[in-house]
Amino acid sequence: MHSSFIPPRQVKIGDAAAFVGTTPRAIRHYHEIGLLPEPGRGSDDRRRYGYEDMIRLLWIRRMADAGIALDDIRDAFADTAFAGADSGDGIARILEQLEETLVAQEAELRRQRTAVQRMRTEGSRMGLLSDFVTSRLKSLPEGSLRQEELDSLLVTERIFGPLGAAVQATRFVALATHPVLRKESDGVDAAEETLDDMIAVDDPRVARVAAERHAFEKALHAVIEDSGLAESDDVLFDSWDALHPVWFNGSGPGSKDHLAIEPETGLCTAVALTAGAGPEDHQAAVGLDPIAEEDEPVHAFGET
Repeated sequence: MHSSFIPPRQVKIGDAAAFVGTTPRAIRHYHEIGLLPEPGRGSDDRRRYGYEDMIRLLWIRRMADAGIALDDIRDAFADTAFAGADSGDGIARILEQLEETLVAQEAELRRQRTAVQRMRTEGSRMGLLSDFVTSRLKSLPEGSLRQEELDSLLVTERIFGPLGAAVQATRFVALATHPVLRKESDGVDAAEETLDDMIAVDDPRVARVAAERHAFEKALHAVIEDSGLAESDDVLFDSWDALHPVWFNGSGPGSKDHLAIEPETGLCTAVALTAGAGPEDHQAAVGLDPIAEEDEPVHAFGET
């Protein structure tokens, strides 16, 4: 006579956990996240696990031991009708679903690793900027940009996009490569910081500092023009247009149709020049809240 194993028809949660090699607490968690359907209960109001429940628990345990996340196992079971261990097609479909999930996760991990490697290569702060912006700064010696300038570029890119930050970088490139201009910039900044809200508008110091700022911006604009940085800005616009598809109205977020260079100061300001563009269109283009006040001032990012 050949012996055969005949499993009990139903077992309690403790026995099921012991057989599978897990804990009752883990099984309860499977129920909570929808990984394992709730079984029926006996006359003592305790869960009773049948043969199919045990097979599913064994599958869960085996896949979890392989490092597959419980949520992914649950989704695979949900997308494929679980037909038991004797169904080769059912098992194959579950494994196929899991493999597709792991392939997608692997691609995402590669993307994340590439991003982290780039940040390490570029430096902690510059690495947070997009390639389009950092390419504008490649020619600068290491450490020539200040921390607050890199932070300003990060904020500008968030609001106006990579093109806006790349244009703003022109200002910082000019300052980094002209020490005398940098010193004048620091002087004007320091003078402006001495003006607080307690100073009257007609105070002579206000007019004097405003004149200093105006003179400095004209000098900076002249340096940008003479050094060829302004022509580089035109190249930036052309390369951006080549890399990004246009909108139905012929413009894109951060395109030159949305950016204007103030001729007097060389500052770059976001404006909605597209015909028919309403306030919501402009605010969406620059990343502002569409429900903001329509008469809110346009943000300039030519200076920190």
